[in-house]
Amino acid sequence: MIYLLLFFEFFKIGLFTIGGGLAAIPFLYELTERYDWFTVADITYMIAISESSPGPILVNMATFAGNHTAGLLGGVVATLGSITPGIVIVILVCRALDKFSENRYVQAGFSGIRPAVTAMVTIALITVARISLLRWYEFTQSMDWAILVNYRALALFAVALFAILKFKKHPIIYIVAGAIAGLLLAP
Repeated sequence: MIYLLLFFEFFKIGLFTIGGGLAAIPFLYELTERYDWFTVADITYMIAISESSPGPILVNMATFAGNHTAGLLGGVVATLGSITPGIVIVILVCRALDKFSENRYVQAGFSGIRPAVTAMVTIALITVARISLLRWYEFTQSMDWAILVNYRALALFAVALFAILKFKKHPIIYIVAGAIAGLLLAP
């Protein structure tokens, strides 16, 4: 039963996540409220591992979550659930787009999707910033403003942003450097 539920939940996420894997983060938070598969803290690890691993972010997060929840088979099932909608939609859209690419309703539909995608990615950005740069959960529990900002993470972010803007190296260099910094500076 857990495998069917994993497939179904990640199928829904794959179906409604438009704009990339980071847009799936709000859906993952919703899963933490409904099931005890993983915690909010685990989402932070999912993001970190998914961002630094090759492949689509949603697929990596689904694999991580499924494996964490139900072992290797759970990872496979969640991954299949997350990619199935995309495969089906791409096949259907490719067939239809050839026939209707000049249709004004199709063009209007694509124009309408753009702001929604922008909003979902913006929400993901805010969520990731809140998780990584702020101690939001601890703050909401204590309402102590002194613990709100994670100064170590903010300093690391500032150094990384400076390096990215100044040196303009290949992204893999920054990913590896971030992983090493995370290992060295872990609390």
